[in-house]
Amino acid sequence: MNLNVRGILENQPIPEKFAFGVFSEDNHMNFGPNRNPELEWSDAPAGAKSFVVMMFDPDVPSEAEDANQEGKTISKDIPRVDFFHWLLVDVPADVNRIPEGTDSDGVIPKGKPAGEGPVGIRGINDFTHFLQGNPDMAGTYAGYDGPCPPWNDEIVHHYHFEVHALDVSSLGLSGEFDGPAVRQAMSGHVLDSARVTGTYTLNPDLR
Repeated sequence: MNLNVRGILENQPIPEKFAFGVFSEDNHMNFGPNRNPELEWSDAPAGAKSFVVMMFDPDVPSEAEDANQEGKTISKDIPRVDFFHWLLVDVPADVNRIPEGTDSDGVIPKGKPAGEGPVGIRGINDFTHFLQGNPDMAGTYAGYDGPCPPWNDEIVHHYHFEVHALDVSSLGLSGEFDGPAVRQAMSGHVLDSARVTGTYTLNPDLR
């Protein structure tokens, strides 16, 4: 399979229009345009019955207490974990393109609902957990919400956009399912996959 993420080149910075958070000299971070990029894929296996679309950041600090805290830095040496930004399952086999802005166009406080979206079925992303302590933002975040790494992190974050072709038309997932649930459900059903990786940082020393 081949995947094209329009506007994002392999291992190059992701444009701010696709980001949840953008750099600000005044207060470190402001909300960004938060548009999902256009994805288009080709050369899927003949037996593909559906697709899974996901985007995740494998560079998120496993300990978040110091994230975005004045006078503190997140060390490059601490362990990192996956943070899911986009989960779509049961994307029909005759779909090979998701236009820009279809699944997200702006930051929506308290999030977007899980379930059927413009394309496929939306899972919840990890902003659901990250923002649960913020009374102005806490809610269920489903579909796409873009990059917003801690502005005091010592490393540049990587974002993997992936499309997986499956041998089943549905994964049978419903409700507020998350990234690990998608990975478990599609295990053994992946015929082929494609990935494009972009980078992003809000740390002015790394920009």
